[in-house]
Amino acid sequence: MSTERTRSPSTRPIRVGVIGVGSMGENHARVYNELPGVELVGVADHDASVAKQVAAEYGTAALDSETLCRRCDAVTVAVPTQVHYETVSTCLDAGVHVLVEKPIARTVEEGRALAEQARDAGLVLQVGHIERFNPAVQTVMELIEDLDVISLEAERLGPPVDRTTRANVVFDLMVHDVDIVGSILDDRPTSVNAIGTDDGQYATATMAYDDVVASLTASRVTQKKVRKLTVTARECLVEVDYLEQSVLIHRDSYPEYLTDDGPNRYRHESVVENARVDNGEPLRHELESFVNAVRTGVEPAVTAEDGVRALRTVQTIESLVSGETPRREQEVEA
Repeated sequence: MSTERTRSPSTRPIRVGVIGVGSMGENHARVYNELPGVELVGVADHDASVAKQVAAEYGTAALDSETLCRRCDAVTVAVPTQVHYETVSTCLDAGVHVLVEKPIARTVEEGRALAEQARDAGLVLQVGHIERFNPAVQTVMELIEDLDVISLEAERLGPPVDRTTRANVVFDLMVHDVDIVGSILDDRPTSVNAIGTDDGQYATATMAYDDVVASLTASRVTQKKVRKLTVTARECLVEVDYLEQSVLIHRDSYPEYLTDDGPNRYRHESVVENARVDNGEPLRHELESFVNAVRTGVEPAVTAEDGVRALRTVQTIESLVSGETPRREQEVEA
């Protein structure tokens, strides 16, 4: 590793790049270009014309991946999942910190290998579970510490922007909610039930934890975009809208009998609190967190181990949805 790379990053901007500049990767380039204390030194893509177009848009260079790694302190890897392992491993070998888009890799074994490689090299490996950085989710994470949670229900529905895509709905969509539930409960499920339809474009899963049940639905065939999470606790019910970045808390319902010179009438009075949410762009929060981990050496907000935990669960769900294993309750591998 060069002397320049190991020099205290506080003395100069963090030099970053993006490998894979499709729609997600381009957004990473855009945000990096806006962040203070960060220098976007280049982008790379297997399609050189795409790399040049994105580079021109953000005033940076179109480079090959090897050259980009030599010039960077940190990179985003936003390539197709099937080449995550090879690409991330090459970047780590070059001494570069990595934020890799979810899922961390194709398999749990690959994910574990990357986690070990980053740990041995003393490098940051953050996984791009972007919903962790949704301000509404961050608000819920603060609330959850004081709640006795009973169940969680997540819906991630709606047609894709690109209606020709057939990407796996469990690995592409449901993985977000698997990660959120895992982070809220700080645990992995003990068993999973799952089923799907419409050639795997609609899937639902029920996950059992020690004293909590979580129900997740992901769909590309629902003709309305929905991104919601509901947390049922003994103290209240919390409704999260990812799109609106809103959090509603439904508290005690009071039964009451009314008499108004006539038959007794019965009603419930409930209290609905609109929790304060500091709205903002989740991707910006995610990349700020990554850059801070690179700059300070702190553990990233979403670790490689977190990514492996989510991947392990979605692999179990997908095996049930696809019929690779019988559709009965499955224990999740430790």
